Amino acid sequence: MPEQGGVSPNVENMDALRKRLVIVPAFNEENSIGQVVEDILGSGLGLDVVVIDDGSQDRTGEIARTHGARVIKLPFNLGIGGAVQTGLKFAFRHGYDVAIQIDGDGQHVPSEIPHLLTPLLRREADVTIGSRYLGAHHYRTPFMRRLGMIVISAVNSLLIGQRITDNTSGFRAFNRRAIEFLSNHYPIDYPEPEAVVILGRNGFRLKESAVKMRQRLAGESSINSLGAVYYMVKVLLAILIDVFKTYPKAG
Repeated sequence: MPEQGGVSPNVENMDALRKRLVIVPAFNEENSIGQVVEDILGSGLGLDVVVIDDGSQDRTGEIARTHGARVIKLPFNLGIGGAVQTGLKFAFRHGYDVAIQIDGDGQHVPSEIPHLLTPLLRREADVTIGSRYLGAHHYRTPFMRRLGMIVISAVNSLLIGQRITDNTSGFRAFNRRAIEFLSNHYPIDYPEPEAVVILGRNGFRLKESAVKMRQRLAGESSINSLGAVYYMVKVLLAILIDVFKTYPKAG
């Protein structure tokens, strides 16, 4: 059963995941990144923060650093896949037990992080996905985009033999084993839904937790209603290609 948002999970033994890193991929997020970093560091969860400044043309990196984050500045825009993989490589090389992915636009709520960490702590999962579509929370998504998500969910669930409701969620937590694997094999094109298939078909245990999300603090989604069908088709093609790829056996 998924963890339910709105009720604080038991965090008595959270220190078992001693080194915890939050990875924040960010591209031109100067209007939100400061608040995002403040919320993470103020959560009381003992989290380190690294902001992957993905070739921003504004003050994203400078503001993140001013608010207490470590910043890795990429020389040009790699996209969300390259930015997250950079963060995962950093997490692996610095010996982190868990990495949490949070978007730089402010829609993910750091106080919800314990819902992601608890399944890892209990060794029920290698990766936890924060879902907008479980539990009592009602996250509004434009109809065409939601329809595309439903189709992607159906395909991914069939391919991995497990229902995943929020394949495009960028609010995730990874244990050490998943960090090592994804630092070398993180998908680039449509990373969130592709990663679900790659992980599920390579022996990783996935679990969703119901989490509360809010509307982004600034900026606009890269997927609008008019482009939702086109996005869905491209994602499905990428997923089908992933099915035929082979990867070294995870440790």
